[in-house]
Amino acid sequence: MRPVRRNFYDPSSAPGKGIVWEWENDGGSWTPYDMDICITIQNAYEKQHPWLDLSSLGFGYVIYFNSMSQMNRQTQRKRRVRRRMDLAYPLTIGSIPKSQSWPVGANSGQPCSCQQCLLVNSTRAASNAILASQRRKMYQASGNGTGTGTLPVRQSNTFNGTGTTLWAGGTGPPGGAAKGEPGRSPGGAPGGNFSRSQSAPGGAQLPRQNNLNRPGTQRVAVLSTRASIPPGVPALPVKNLNGTGPVHPALAGMTGILMCAAGLPVCLTRAPKPILHPPPINKSDIKPVPGIPGICRKTKKKQLKKSKNPEDVVRRYMQKVKNPPDEDCTICMERLVTASGYEGVLRHKGVRPELVGKLGKCGHMYHLLCLVAMYNSGNKQDGSLQCPTCKAIYGEKTGTQPPGKMEFHLIPHSLPGYTDTQTIRIVYDIPTGIQGPEHPNPGKKFTARGFPRHCYLPDNEKGRKVLRLLIMAWDRRLIFTIGTSNTTGESDTVVWNEIHHKTEFGSNLTGHGYPDPNYLDNVLAELTAQGVLEPSSKD
Repeated sequence: MRPVRRNFYDPSSAPGKGIVWEWENDGGSWTPYDMDICITIQNAYEKQHPWLDLSSLGFGYVIYFNSMSQMNRQTQRKRRVRRRMDLAYPLTIGSIPKSQSWPVGANSGQPCSCQQCLLVNSTRAASNAILASQRRKMYQASGNGTGTGTLPVRQSNTFNGTGTTLWAGGTGPPGGAAKGEPGRSPGGAPGGNFSRSQSAPGGAQLPRQNNLNRPGTQRVAVLSTRASIPPGVPALPVKNLNGTGPVHPALAGMTGILMCAAGLPVCLTRAPKPILHPPPINKSDIKPVPGIPGICRKTKKKQLKKSKNPEDVVRRYMQKVKNPPDEDCTICMERLVTASGYEGVLRHKGVRPELVGKLGKCGHMYHLLCLVAMYNSGNKQDGSLQCPTCKAIYGEKTGTQPPGKMEFHLIPHSLPGYTDTQTIRIVYDIPTGIQGPEHPNPGKKFTARGFPRHCYLPDNEKGRKVLRLLIMAWDRRLIFTIGTSNTTGESDTVVWNEIHHKTEFGSNLTGHGYPDPNYLDNVLAELTAQGVLEPSSKD
């Protein structure tokens, strides 16, 4: 026997209309959101909100309806979302039927020997043991001095066929949640275990018990002492216990109350916290990375003055041709022996329309003014140039990273998933400053939040390769840029520039930690997309 349940929704809600929202997982398939979240997303969508923040529900995600994407507020990773309208849920006409529970009636059969039923029975036994233990402790602490007497406690009949069970929204059968350590309950009591309340003789409430005015003795209270969690007792991880939003902790608390009312012991636990940093390290234990020269790279203001003026960029990679051949310029389609087709359209001091140049590597010839116009029309304008005929790349892509410092060294600790290797730690530090001409608001101050930032790589062959390329990306000012933070919404601040880093040392709760077997390959692909490659043997 296994418990089942059914839910009823208003016809005007998302499930009533046959609508479900889904997100794309790492495997490329689609996973539906919980129904309550679907309803919230659909309500915001129907009100034509541009985005929806799910923080109030205890989830660190933002839904952007314009791009149909979901962004993790901490890691800034985005996933696609979609809205399906092809689900036909059955309609119920008339009054909503009364809630049904399992088991129904006294003749519903005996539990079998499957793991589910064994867990149910052990949970019931653990519940009664906890109640009996607490009854003895409470009675001894009441100070009546008689040394005798008992406290009336109503035993649970949930699993013997004579009672009913009310399953709270978002919870499954007993034992379906992960085990955890006791945490502080939303009500503020030190112990995180919810159990039935117990009445002292004469109807007086026991100390530190809250009367929730439930019928008879079925009252739920927060126990004031930590109790060990017996095997089989489901633990309910609670997110955002320290946050300001009361919705998610309250729902978790009600879940615990309802489960305990059905005779199920439950422990509310804190959600696990990410392990961002390694244990303390002595300076003598910090070593240089093998095969990587130096331990620090600095970017100074004078290094940022390399000109990106279109004329200077084009002249950097071209050689002047005094006697051009009588053939077409493939940009303006005019003859090379005549003036550029951009004459009168584009004016650059020192660039005459009839000047012709040859690119150094491939040898293709164009009007100098035509190449300047092509560079101006590009979206990147990052200091590199691409031949329009053979697509050869000239120069190195550079970014707009503000001045700062990058340190890297070896620490004597292992990352999850790389237990046989030590760890490379990278420390980025960028101070606040004034934006330059290449930034969004030249002359305006920019902020630098969260620095120094610590990142981690495994000390193996591929990890050291990633480090070498990250050093190249740092020198080319590609690791950071100045823009608007997707996490906080703050503008004119230093943000990551599309090269993902692992900032979580001992866990992977935020998505920026280990183990992650695909990370090194993924970041190598991101570096390649930025034009950061190891020099070949020819070079």
